[in-house]
Amino acid sequence: MPINKEFRKSFLLVIVVLLLASVTPAQQQNVATAIDEMLQKEFKANEPGAAVIVVKDDKTLFRKGYGMANLELGVAVEPDMIFRIGSITKQFTAVAILMLAEQGKLALTDEITKFLPEYPTQGKKITVEHLLNHTSGIKSYTSLPEWLPLWRKDMSLDELFAIFKDKPMDFVPGDSWSYNNSAYVMLGAIIEKASGQSYKDFIEKRIFEPLGMKHSFYDSTSAIMPRRVSGYSRGKDGFVNCAYLSMSQPHAAGSLVSSVDDLALWDAALYTDKLLKPESLKRAWTPARLNDGRMTHYGYGWAMNEYEGHRMISHGGGINGFTTHARRLPDDRLFVSVLTNRDTGNPNPEMLTKKIAALIIGKPYRAPVAITLPVATLDSYVGEYEVSEKEKVKISREENKLMLSMGAAKVEILSSSETEFFSPAGRFTFIKEGGKVTAMIWHNDYGLDQKAKRKEQP
Repeated sequence: MPINKEFRKSFLLVIVVLLLASVTPAQQQNVATAIDEMLQKEFKANEPGAAVIVVKDDKTLFRKGYGMANLELGVAVEPDMIFRIGSITKQFTAVAILMLAEQGKLALTDEITKFLPEYPTQGKKITVEHLLNHTSGIKSYTSLPEWLPLWRKDMSLDELFAIFKDKPMDFVPGDSWSYNNSAYVMLGAIIEKASGQSYKDFIEKRIFEPLGMKHSFYDSTSAIMPRRVSGYSRGKDGFVNCAYLSMSQPHAAGSLVSSVDDLALWDAALYTDKLLKPESLKRAWTPARLNDGRMTHYGYGWAMNEYEGHRMISHGGGINGFTTHARRLPDDRLFVSVLTNRDTGNPNPEMLTKKIAALIIGKPYRAPVAITLPVATLDSYVGEYEVSEKEKVKISREENKLMLSMGAAKVEILSSSETEFFSPAGRFTFIKEGGKVTAMIWHNDYGLDQKAKRKEQP
């Protein structure tokens, strides 16, 4: 009698949970089979794909490529190939800053004008640390509409600064948290001033070369990079080549390329003092505290969270043609990375690294179960919610679906209870006072949980 396929998958998951405490070569195959079956569902063989690696206790448990590295040539992804890593770049930038701090060439408490004397701080005290943990209040240039037509232009740092430096600040430094690419470009400039090297040279010669990261570079659209994959976006009729972006623009916020093998080398180095003292890394992995005492989930270039009592330190990246994620569980000595060459965000590398890690630590991820709420209940949430004076979220109903809109982006949010909702954009809780919906909390796994007050209905 043939074994039912679903039963076989469930059985494999149980085997993984029971045996991972002491992984023998035979047991590693069970791990690989379970992960492989998960990922084959996500990545079709004839579409842009992914490279995936899982390292536990310094041993590679899983390493494989999926889908196509180049659609035109029909070349499949292999795990040693090179991807743009987007904002995973930020952790390399943060470590570079901490290396310079250990050398006495800067202090995290230094005001940015020590290195960028011409930068207009609008009367505010902005420190290097404010840049590292996204609490500076400086406007992020990637959120500005005037940046979009400039993608193809090679730009100097001064030209990049000119896009955002005179914009009103979003908040007083340290008062709030907002993900900020401008801040990390500025950190790149500070690295150059403090070290006397270009950002590219510092990262490649002071980090990549000593660690043996031979497939990691500052990206260049003109350079020949063997094993580099092509990046894709989803168009109206299928996948298309991603829009051109001069890699001078993401700079220290997102211009690096790497492979899953090299990222595993990087992760292994973070357990040693090859680059930094333990106390410096501990500081990088400590969530920022705001001026009013509120805690964020973000340190320097990494986000910190827990899953079932296990610490997780991670970061993702999204850039033209690519979405990526790297997750480390230091107490479990576990590293998982998924690099994709599609920028649609689906399949979601962040969720995949979480599911793989959860499987390996013996606590398989269970997605929230959506329930159906009465239309009248959904209608009670419809309205406009103010995150800040300039940021607003709109909740609308389309038939029996509740939709969240912010700018041009719109996503369905599903209910797990009468007041709790979830989506790829995050988790949401609606607040009721006296039976009336007054606010919504947007739970952010990276930065700061944000409360949006409901605008009074006319």
